[in-house]
Amino acid sequence: MPMDSINYNGLFSEDVGSFFRSPVREIFKKVDLNSIYSFAGGYPSVETFPLEEIEATMSEVIAKYGGKAFQYGATQGVPELREAVAKRYGVPVERVQITSSSQQGIDVCTRVLVNPGDVVLTSNPSYLGALQSFCSYRADIRGVGHEEDIDAFRKAYEAEIAKVKAEGKRIKFLYMIPDFQNPSGESLTLEERRMLVELAQEHAFLIVEDSPYRELRYEGEHIPAMYSLAPDTVIHLGSFSKIFAPGFRLGWAIAHPDILDKIYVCKQSLDLCPPIFDQYVAAEFLESGRLDANLKKSISLYRTKRDLLLSLLEEHMPEGVRWTHPEGGLFLFLTMPEGFDAVKFYDTALDAGVAYVAGEFFHPDRSGKNTMRMNFSFMSPERITEGVKLLAKLLENQMS
Repeated sequence: MPMDSINYNGLFSEDVGSFFRSPVREIFKKVDLNSIYSFAGGYPSVETFPLEEIEATMSEVIAKYGGKAFQYGATQGVPELREAVAKRYGVPVERVQITSSSQQGIDVCTRVLVNPGDVVLTSNPSYLGALQSFCSYRADIRGVGHEEDIDAFRKAYEAEIAKVKAEGKRIKFLYMIPDFQNPSGESLTLEERRMLVELAQEHAFLIVEDSPYRELRYEGEHIPAMYSLAPDTVIHLGSFSKIFAPGFRLGWAIAHPDILDKIYVCKQSLDLCPPIFDQYVAAEFLESGRLDANLKKSISLYRTKRDLLLSLLEEHMPEGVRWTHPEGGLFLFLTMPEGFDAVKFYDTALDAGVAYVAGEFFHPDRSGKNTMRMNFSFMSPERITEGVKLLAKLLENQMS
């Protein structure tokens, strides 16, 4: 049978119908990011990649481990990296599972916990990559908006929980980025974290705490992780992508051993083990103190870029545009007047040479049509300046 006569659509699984494309990745397919003013991706600055130190560490790893550094390894991760992560975050090593990126951590949590139709609670808006994962397992995603008043915030979650129960469904977990959220850049207060933990314990669901930006704080006081409030209720996910280099594709999950055991078995069918050489490099980089030394430089650079972006928005954005003020992380969120459609406006902006991500894609209920996410870590200060001026001019023309 000629290959062009096969009906491939009849061969795909039912899950494929639940997949949806990332608008961010679609941008990357079509456009050279260096040829436009890109506020779109969550890319770290290449200036934060300590190339000389990485090269030296790689040589040290080869000298120390030889061929072992290129062999298969334990599914849980090499002991050296698990121990280094456990030491850094003050947890028992048996509660540490190394993952092939934080994104895999989100995916395996969903895979081992969620049946089709089970409810996943999350913020509204929430991280696009997580929403993609939840959809691929046919979860029922319920987004809850943030309320400034703690009582209103609690009531919003209580109302959604009551609604789920009335429908005869079960909540498996709450997915939350409590520190410098993607996309909004906002953080949960300690009171809000405690409230969500209380609700999870009261209603018997877990919390998946996604914390890739937690160590990128530029101002304000450190707030305890949700995991520290309830270690048996919270699965804490971390990543080396934003504090070291995303090309290593390494992250970790910290959780109760019973949960990690299921993740361990699940990962055996996914990748057998995280990249071994990369793990040894990360372990050596962390234990040597090089990671913390480089992290200080990264924080200084990103703080400067964030401050620049905020000052440029204040100077150039037309009246009626509002934005968040993140204390850390890589993003802030713009809100235009009601009636503005950031998805429709996107082609106009891209044709002019500037990219962002429309906020609608981060909202499980597809609200937020008048919002957009902006990244400040990737471009140089000069290109941030020119990009904001261009975007502001385009918005002014569109809104006038």
